[in-house]
Amino acid sequence: MTEINYWLMKSEPDAYSIKDLRNEKETLWDGIRNYQARNFMRSMKIGDQAFFYHSNTKPPGIVGLMEIVETKLIDPYQFDENSKYYDKKSKKDNPRWDCVKTKYISEFKNMITLKELCETYTPEELTLVRKGNRLSIIPIKKNIAMELLERLKEN
Repeated sequence: MTEINYWLMKSEPDAYSIKDLRNEKETLWDGIRNYQARNFMRSMKIGDQAFFYHSNTKPPGIVGLMEIVETKLIDPYQFDENSKYYDKKSKKDNPRWDCVKTKYISEFKNMITLKELCETYTPEELTLVRKGNRLSIIPIKKNIAMELLERLKEN
């Protein structure tokens, strides 16, 4: 069996929230327009799990868990001229932007806030707490993921 990797994926709750994912059950995680975040997404495997993080809200934090159910999908919005994610330089025969499909696993009763994460982890342990880290997708080390999952079971 392949080892599960863990990720943290950010979304602004006004744009797409954990409740939206719970209601829809699955969604394309599209609109990523940062090459490093895209490359992280390209390395995801089916069965990997991702912490759903509400960003740009007060307070920001981890609110749920989802599973990667499809990978290596083409982000359709890069070709839609009416989309804010349109990329005129992306070509259908050589697309720049990918996405994955995620499936809802659970919503946590109590979020783990960014403040709590900053108090618990160093930037080396969890890059999310590094000042200026604006990436929307980041890998989470397995030992940190296990601690977060344990903590979320308790609440």
